[in-house]
Amino acid sequence: MQGGAYGAGMAGKPFDFMEYIKKPSVILRVISWVFAIIVFGCIASEGQRRLPNSSETYCAYGNDQGACGFGIFVGVIAFLACMVFLVVDAVFDNWSNVQHRKMAVLADLIFSGAWTFMYFVCFCYLTNKWVTMSPLLKPSQGKSANEAVIAFSFFSIITWALLTVLAFMKFRQGSQSAFAPSFEPTDQPTPYPGGATSVGNDSYQQPPFDSAKPDTEPSQPQYQAPAY
Repeated sequence: MQGGAYGAGMAGKPFDFMEYIKKPSVILRVISWVFAIIVFGCIASEGQRRLPNSSETYCAYGNDQGACGFGIFVGVIAFLACMVFLVVDAVFDNWSNVQHRKMAVLADLIFSGAWTFMYFVCFCYLTNKWVTMSPLLKPSQGKSANEAVIAFSFFSIITWALLTVLAFMKFRQGSQSAFAPSFEPTDQPTPYPGGATSVGNDSYQQPPFDSAKPDTEPSQPQYQAPAY
């Protein structure tokens, strides 16, 4: 991230759709959005089954209504959250307020981490109920749809974990930019070398402003003894 804390210095640039759809976070969110539709859609359509010769329904996952309800809850919330964060990603570059940017990145980090865990629980929950389901109650019709829910719950763990990593990198990079100095340190001026008396083997250096004796100094007449 460039341009100040959380990219605030880049605020105001025009929206570029091609650049937007190439963002890794946007690509992962679209994939997670599709996975969420599959998860709650398959449970809603094929997860609720009717008992033979009866009008009563049961959950295809171990006859546990909690399993079906939990799977639908996780999928629907993930579906809605993906749309919200896709909009946030689209307008993020136009926010000039650093605090708003920080809150958006932090919300992305917390939710992505939480939904990685929720999908992990969903995968384990549904898998356990599906495996321990009585063969008499396990539906033959719609079996592939119920197994697809388990598979795409596992795939969603991966996509949301990657979104968590991207959000963490964005948050850390923004925090480092927030505390970075806003100016470049200037080079310290080199002190002018002055005269110094040599010690040991060091050579004597003439002071820079030591005035030299004039070459044309009048010579003093030398005294000569008289000859006797």
